[in-house]
Amino acid sequence: MIKLCRIFALIAFWGMIASSCSKEKVEPIGYQGVPLVILDADLGSSTDDLFALEMLYRYQEQGRCKLLGVVVDRMGENNAAIADVMNTYFGHGDIPIGLERNGVQNPMVWIDYSELPNYRNSDGSLMFERTLNDYNAVPDGWKLYRRLLAQQPDRSVSIVSVGFVTALAHLLESQGDEYSELNGVELVRRKVRSAYVMGGVFGDAVEPDYNFTQAINYSLTFFRLWPKEVKLYFSPGEVGDAIEYTPEQVIEDISWTDVHPIKQVYMRCDCNTGQKMWDPLAVIHAVLGNPLFDLSGRGTVELTPDGRTLFTPSSDGNCRYQLPGDSLWVESMLWRVRKANMGL
Repeated sequence: MIKLCRIFALIAFWGMIASSCSKEKVEPIGYQGVPLVILDADLGSSTDDLFALEMLYRYQEQGRCKLLGVVVDRMGENNAAIADVMNTYFGHGDIPIGLERNGVQNPMVWIDYSELPNYRNSDGSLMFERTLNDYNAVPDGWKLYRRLLAQQPDRSVSIVSVGFVTALAHLLESQGDEYSELNGVELVRRKVRSAYVMGGVFGDAVEPDYNFTQAINYSLTFFRLWPKEVKLYFSPGEVGDAIEYTPEQVIEDISWTDVHPIKQVYMRCDCNTGQKMWDPLAVIHAVLGNPLFDLSGRGTVELTPDGRTLFTPSSDGNCRYQLPGDSLWVESMLWRVRKANMGL
């Protein structure tokens, strides 16, 4: 009888141990909601940034994502004002804006629409309203990142970077503050699910990338410090090269009104510059996911001091990049951009 009791006691003991081990192995359920997006864009030059931002408003209105904030990584308060005009016009004046103040000095301007916030009606009144009054009070981009990331669930945020990575480099180098005791690397590791980066040159081509070379030291910092546990999806220029949205088509698609910030840019500026729809691809990928894209296998990406991106296949790598699509795919991507302009 005593032996039998000991046997039952041992069974119960090992049962508790097994149960405890089983509980330790169960992974907690992660964030399951719509993508929480921070857009990081060099507003004030190429117009594809404007389309990318407009698409995020539309996706948010459709319940497909939530736009947490806009980081403007091209220096100058007028560029923050462009983001304010866009936010306000599309009914999202409450979306916070961050501004890069220590980034790329005098970068090339492809299409100069810096005067968009000052466009006027025939009676002299401002055409577009704004929400903010003092752009000097807009936080630095990296500081806005820290505030927004600290407020979100773990592994929930999707960063869409379609300009320079200067603000992201500052974020990664940052230390604990009033928003989080974590340094920048640990904050990104804990809060970011994936980043979608417009940039990189892969495949047979070996040449520097424009966005990365404009501020090469910041870019090298970004690649060096980005946590290897957080996924990076690259949208190379050669993928968007095939997606041309002509100025004539843009203006026609917004025929339902003249008072529209993108239409006014296209009516007043020379936008016939070979502008392609590079940036919207990163937005589409972040919101609608991998199934819409042909992707490389997994691997790692090294940035060289002269701005080349070297991809090394690896089964446990955190990087993948988009591959060019066929003509039907190109058509479908362009249609997604056009629908945003048409209000569909």
